Amino acid sequence: MIERTGELTAKGQPLTVYGPKLKPGDKAPEFELVDTNRGTVKLSDSAGKVRLISVVPSLDTSLCNDQTQRFDAELAIMGEDRIVFYAVSADLPYAQARWRDEAGAECVQPLSDHREMSFGNAWGTHVKELRLEQRSVFVVDGEDVIRHAEYVSEQSSPLDYDAALKAVKEAAGLG
Repeated sequence: MIERTGELTAKGQPLTVYGPKLKPGDKAPEFELVDTNRGTVKLSDSAGKVRLISVVPSLDTSLCNDQTQRFDAELAIMGEDRIVFYAVSADLPYAQARWRDEAGAECVQPLSDHREMSFGNAWGTHVKELRLEQRSVFVVDGEDVIRHAEYVSEQSSPLDYDAALKAVKEAAGLG
């Protein structure tokens, strides 16, 4: 297992991340995550569509909540059925369902990596010391190629939302 050090901190404390650091042009690794009904969802289930994959430590924290709701609102405005929005965290599925219902989120499909952290290990977001995900965002096109990848270097720092949304629009042919 690849261990990356020196790339992530939480409140200034260094953390270790398992997995490779993916970049645009890489083939997106397959995953198998648990949805809010405890069923399984794979990347290949949405083949041919653009996927926005927002990765957060927990939907129950304010920054992660804001990140997920921001993407949800932006995608609702786009109204495109060619775009799928996944929010990946290590939260339990029932907690993700509660969050989605309380947030009134329309577009997001929360997915849990709590069982084996296999998504985190394959996508390079599994924080070793916390057994949570590194905040990050990926845009995957219909051919399963990563078009945008961003990993935050400090867990409490915001993402570049505009860059991620621009990559979604470009991958979906919207501008």
